[in-house]
Amino acid sequence: MNKKVFFVVMAAILSSRGLLADEQPMSFTGEEMVVTSSRVGEPKRNVTSNITIIGRDEIEHSSAQDLGALLAEKNLGQIQKYPGTLTSVGIRGFRSETHGNDLMGKVLVLVDGRRAGTGNLAKIMTDNIDRIEIIRGPAAVQYGSAAIGGVINVITTRGEGAPSFFIEQSAGTSDYSKTALGSQGKIGAFDFSGSFSIADSGDYSTGSHEKYFNTGYSDQSLASFNIGYELAPGHRVGINYHSFDVEKAGSPSYLSQNDLVSYTVNNNHSVDFIYEGSLSEQRFSWMARYFTGMDEYQYVDPSSSYKSRSDVDQRGGQAQLTFSEKSLRMTAGVDWLQYELQSTLVPLWSKYENPALFLLGTYRFFDEQLILTAGIRYDDYRVELNSSEGSSRSTDNFSQQVGLAWHVSDVLKLRSSYAEGFRMPSARELAGQINSFGKLYIGNSALNPETSDTWEAGFDIGWKGMNSSMTWFTTDYTGMIETVALAANTFTYRNIGSAKISGIESELFWKLDSLTPSWVFEPYVNYTHLLEHKDNGTGQNLLYTPDWNVSSGLRLRDRHGFSGVFNVACTGKSMIQDYESSWSGLIVSKGSFAVANVSASKRFSLGTEGKKGLGITLKAEVDNLFDRQYQYVKGYTMPGRAFVFGLKADI
Repeated sequence: MNKKVFFVVMAAILSSRGLLADEQPMSFTGEEMVVTSSRVGEPKRNVTSNITIIGRDEIEHSSAQDLGALLAEKNLGQIQKYPGTLTSVGIRGFRSETHGNDLMGKVLVLVDGRRAGTGNLAKIMTDNIDRIEIIRGPAAVQYGSAAIGGVINVITTRGEGAPSFFIEQSAGTSDYSKTALGSQGKIGAFDFSGSFSIADSGDYSTGSHEKYFNTGYSDQSLASFNIGYELAPGHRVGINYHSFDVEKAGSPSYLSQNDLVSYTVNNNHSVDFIYEGSLSEQRFSWMARYFTGMDEYQYVDPSSSYKSRSDVDQRGGQAQLTFSEKSLRMTAGVDWLQYELQSTLVPLWSKYENPALFLLGTYRFFDEQLILTAGIRYDDYRVELNSSEGSSRSTDNFSQQVGLAWHVSDVLKLRSSYAEGFRMPSARELAGQINSFGKLYIGNSALNPETSDTWEAGFDIGWKGMNSSMTWFTTDYTGMIETVALAANTFTYRNIGSAKISGIESELFWKLDSLTPSWVFEPYVNYTHLLEHKDNGTGQNLLYTPDWNVSSGLRLRDRHGFSGVFNVACTGKSMIQDYESSWSGLIVSKGSFAVANVSASKRFSLGTEGKKGLGITLKAEVDNLFDRQYQYVKGYTMPGRAFVFGLKADI
């Protein structure tokens, strides 16, 4: 049925040119360069899938302090946000992995095009981000396992222009304080950008003015650096570094059962070594990268002397070669990834290794009016596990995708695509023998990857400062790994589950700069509605999956340094398991809620008119403006109204 619907939509698309035959040609505002969908730079107007870009200006004027809070404002899908420093995000009914690395996740997070090694978005700062590119839907051909619901690629700033520097101090409600500094620019062949911040926050009160203890954190430090040197025209070597450290973050448990002493320690570090090159005529270009990193998580309960620890070492490499000739572009490459996990839980040690080959192609027909994209990928997966007996397993996966975009006019682009996604089984699912609360979980070496097939069709419109898009999608998700009983208190894993998810995504942004001579108004709205999200086995809706999500608001600025943003994020109801009331986790309905944030800033230039010089910016932010009582996760109530004030100096 999905394919029939898809081809009906395609038939309507391909017969619709006459509808715009009398339109005046307008400038299609889709010339932004994106890299996530094809792993090489291309105009957004040629992308055949639904992609959302969050630019630097939007990031700077948001009240969000980390990627998790920023995407909670954007509200593309279900958010799992806990007090402190723990946030995951959902896209199209799938979610990133909150704890540990991305092996169990179904939305993949990248930093500068490689796997971030974590699904916890609170570990990624926003101070040194140039833009965020989000693919909605599978991108397994480009990036492999876990890219089922989508891909979030965080792209750091690359220095350009005259060197600049900033320092900023913020303070606010709940003893919040943050000191940040950074610099970026280019000197000859040397380019650089970077930022560093350190922050603390105390316990907060909820919207009902109830104190929620053990929700603060201390000595949270974040750093991001992107440094490069141009060896010759078209040849650059670079080093990217990212770090996240929290010495102590409260782990409060449910508000109704507030744990006053438990805490977590979180660390995440990574470094990339990158070489990018091309021939002078750009016929051939290439990229090679080696990266290494670590992710550490420790949970401590002083009241019972209990400690648990999970350390993941990550290393990997990427190499790709792109050939461009007139209307054809082909990119071939190899990815290699290795995770080593050590944990206080059984298994004590596991090693994941994933080499892969991929081929991506684009062909532009009829003077670039019709764009065809296609890709294939092969992943080999090997896991070793040091349990009481020792074991190793392997499996593989082949994935493919194809897409089509048609520029009906300078105003309208129609697009459609088919893409496959997958998630490789984890070490414990394949080969583990884990005792947990008196139950034994035994791995199944015959497990196959979980897989998905997604069809989508949509359009993008750009007209006189207005940009809008709408996308219909449907996903068949099969081979879901579920737990089944072998005997009393003994369980294993099997590929027996399946689900169907379909929905509509829409965006609208309008730049209004002609209403008054001094002000620019930018209203916007993003809306996602799931038409269906059903577990085929039970016939019930998928848990933790809202029926709809909306983010709407207004950005405004004048021509004299003032800017402001008002944003409302609304989340629809969902079915969840209620572990706050009972260990059995009864399934209950979690109601809808809305959160409003507002921020404003004013920059005062102290330099000579017409020349760059010292500037002072005053900032003010109000989160949860209407002091609502709300929860992303049942039992973990979020802060009430919170104020933050800041002072920034830049030169």
